[in-house]
Amino acid sequence: MKIKDFSRYTRSIFAIGLLGMTSQAIATATVEVYKSPTCGCCNKWVDHMRENGFTVNTHDVGNKDIRKKSGISETLGSCHTALVNGYAIEGHVPAADIMRLLKEKPKAVGLSVPDMPHGTPGMEGSRVDPYNVLLIKEPDQSRKDTTIYNRYDPYAKQAGKTEPVATEAEKNSSIMRLKP
Repeated sequence: MKIKDFSRYTRSIFAIGLLGMTSQAIATATVEVYKSPTCGCCNKWVDHMRENGFTVNTHDVGNKDIRKKSGISETLGSCHTALVNGYAIEGHVPAADIMRLLKEKPKAVGLSVPDMPHGTPGMEGSRVDPYNVLLIKEPDQSRKDTTIYNRYDPYAKQAGKTEPVATEAEKNSSIMRLKP
């Protein structure tokens, strides 16, 4: 009996160690960011990446050329483009989604958060818009042909918590309702 418990314990420790090494390998990846030298939101996104354990090198040369070279269409464009471990990252993609991408290693060009939605990393403020992180599977894929990799909708979580408000007539009603 004790040998089985020891074996389970050993396997658990081994699994935890592998998970830790995988997370560490992902978080120590170097991200090359191409952006405008004057873009404040790009600098905030770079800070977000560093806070999540990534090493980041910035190139203040704009991103149009690297976006095109990476196979990201204009319809998926944003204010900065990053390269990490063979993937292109366009726009304000959360670090958690990049870590997931690096862990899963799908056959893809990369990820995009097109435009610059309020509430994304680097675009924090009083307003938060719903947005999608898109998986770009093929070079030069248009927005309509991508796959949704993750959804962020702050209103969806709140909508599930609200309950309908009873009217004054319903509160004072003495109608007995039968259960089906």
